[in-house]
Amino acid sequence: MKPQLLSALFLALLLTGCSATKRIDALKPEPGNTTDVVYQSSTSFINLPVTIGLADIETQLNKLFTGVIYEDKVLEDDNIAMKVVKTAPIKFTEQNGKLQSVVPIKIIANVRYGTSALGMDLHDTREFNLDGVVTFVSKVGLTNWKMNTDTQLQSLEWKESPTVTIAGQKVAITYLINPAVKLFKSKIEDKLDAAIIKSVDFKPQVLDALEKLSTPFLTSEQYETWFKMVPVELYVTDAVLSKKQITMEMGLKCTMETTVGQQPKSNFKKENVTLKAVSKMPEKVSAVVAAVSTYESASRIVTKNFQGQEFGSGKRKVTVQKVDMWSKDSKMIIALDMTGSINGTIYLSGYPNYNAVTKEIYFDQMDYVLNTKSVLLKTANWLAEGIILKKIQESCRYSIKENLEEGKKNLQPYLNNYSPMPGIFVNGTLDDFVFDKLELTNNAIIAFIKGSGKIDLKIDGMK
Repeated sequence: MKPQLLSALFLALLLTGCSATKRIDALKPEPGNTTDVVYQSSTSFINLPVTIGLADIETQLNKLFTGVIYEDKVLEDDNIAMKVVKTAPIKFTEQNGKLQSVVPIKIIANVRYGTSALGMDLHDTREFNLDGVVTFVSKVGLTNWKMNTDTQLQSLEWKESPTVTIAGQKVAITYLINPAVKLFKSKIEDKLDAAIIKSVDFKPQVLDALEKLSTPFLTSEQYETWFKMVPVELYVTDAVLSKKQITMEMGLKCTMETTVGQQPKSNFKKENVTLKAVSKMPEKVSAVVAAVSTYESASRIVTKNFQGQEFGSGKRKVTVQKVDMWSKDSKMIIALDMTGSINGTIYLSGYPNYNAVTKEIYFDQMDYVLNTKSVLLKTANWLAEGIILKKIQESCRYSIKENLEEGKKNLQPYLNNYSPMPGIFVNGTLDDFVFDKLELTNNAIIAFIKGSGKIDLKIDGMK
């Protein structure tokens, strides 16, 4: 081979060797091997003023309180046997904070009447059909999920005074009928109270509504975010009757979380929800939402940040193709798969933090993992420069602003006359969320966000 040709070949090989892509073989920092941290969900409190219209109670009560409401078949003890039948729907009104019930009735009575003279008993028995209206008044309370009443008969009005014709004369027998009313008075009162308790048991409606509200729902398809609420306890104040409706203050103690990725499972159990009586309830909703970002979903979002970007100086440049993230010793490890002047994976570490202004999760005090840095110093010192690290760090962040705004936007339909089931309506307002704290688990970054607002629950038109 000629010397000139040999020299040219040697020079070509030299140039090729100098411009060849270098490969980084760095030691991967393994994830922490401790068991996954089960984060403590902060509890939230939702005030739910519950209103039930008297018309709803009327409807339910009239379904149960029908037909014969009292019957006495024995004539001998008091000279009267009677049957009391409800003839028209009961009507409710409010009277000085008490419940007034007007019950139209018909009394079918067999009355024995007569005189004793000359040692002889002269008696006759006749049947009477009497129409009247009985008015009751009840104190309203609340016990074990059910509205309870203490009912007393207020008045009895006859459409026509009870009389019987004897020897062509109408003789009043009110003295027989009215005492008989006392016999069925307490029984009708008790029966009315029992019917009200049965018809105004709001436990099934409230628990069914909570079960619907506890079903996780998608708040953002783009960011794969889900919102879930888990009820813990219910608090309730005494029931108050005013303006044709019964109002009680109800409070819900619960946990809330926003997860990123797959739809979470609903773990609501009706039997675990307890009801506790309290004297007063705060007006505002106090909500702490756990925004859960799995490392897989966070890596996917951060990878998108690097698309179309090159890092380096001069002709020496690299492109990040893929990002992986995990936790180790309270820090985040960020693995960047690179191509370009250098092929391979470099590892960065940093502390997760939250920017309340931009609503971004970012990584503070970021640096190359020691082994990676030593490899860079040997193979590509220019990549270890602080200016390149700073540019890379700027892309190692992801915003949850859109998640929060989208979540709030998607929550609005559930606060605008939302009806999870017939007869129950939810309304409310929600203020902006503010950052509380960050926690790391082996699988996710959890940002706790605080919010406040107001929610009302109305029962109107129960089936």
